[in-house]
This record gives sequence, C-alpha cells and structure tokens, in this order.
Amino acid sequence: MNQEFNLKAIGVIHSPFINPEDAPRQGRLVAQTAQLEIFPEYQAGLKDIDGISHLIVLYWCDRADRNVLQTITRFGPEEKGVFACRSPGRPNPIAFCVAQILDLKDNILLVQGVDALDNSPLLDLKPYSSCLDSIEGVGLAWMNKDATQ
Repeated sequence: MNQEFNLKAIGVIHSPFINPEDAPRQGRLVAQTAQLEIFPEYQAGLKDIDGISHLIVLYWCDRADRNVLQTITRFGPEEKGVFACRSPGRPNPIAFCVAQILDLKDNILLVQGVDALDNSPLLDLKPYSSCLDSIEGVGLAWMNKDATQ
C-alpha cells in the first residue's frame, strides 16, 4: 500500500484566532466569523453552494505537533489516545468543524463556527446534512460532561 498522499489546499482560512490558545475548543461555541478564501482554480466548485446553510470544513492544523499519540483533553487529567479525542496534535492533523454560511462573494465564504487558526490551509468543503451526518444519542464514554458546555 502506498503510504504517501498528496493533499492540495483548495484555499485558506482567515480567522480571528492567531495562537492555539485563542482558538475555541469547538467552533460552534463562538460567535466570531471567519472567511474561507477559495483559490481561483477551485472557485467553480462553489456552484450551487448558495442553497446550503452549513458546511463541513476540513482543514489542516499546520502548526500542530505531528508526533503526539497521547494527550490530555480539556475534560480531565487522564491521558487519552489521539484517535479517541479531537486534539489537533496527531500524526495527520486533519481537523473539521461544521460552519454556517453567512454570505458568499465571489470566492470568499463568510462563515460562523470555524475553530481554525488564521491562515490554516483549507482542504475541502462538504455540505452538512443533519439527516445524514447526525446520529442521535452518540457520545464519548470517557467524557464526563457535554462537549457543548
């Protein structure tokens, strides 16, 4: 199996979060907006996006430590494996959030709900659908409080 993959950024995220400590633990918990700048060569991919209210935003945590396999989360003092949590530090620091589209002008999407650091590489956008993407009653057994609190 080929273990090399080539990812291409389709754009860049402009957010108010400059340093990792500035970023919220979940984007949907903040009111700040961000801009998703789609590179001109990918702008045609925005066709029909005006009929979508929310997007799954996939991005690269380019400032994350890629050597982390265990970490302490914000929910307790015990170390967890990175594949059991959403820590940005991990072998492949791919992150996602669900963002609400507020406006679209040319190749710039104004969104709310992004937790990415400013100038993070944007990898992909996918429409979010609550009937497809939400599974009611699912949680993390080790999490002792609701992730939205």
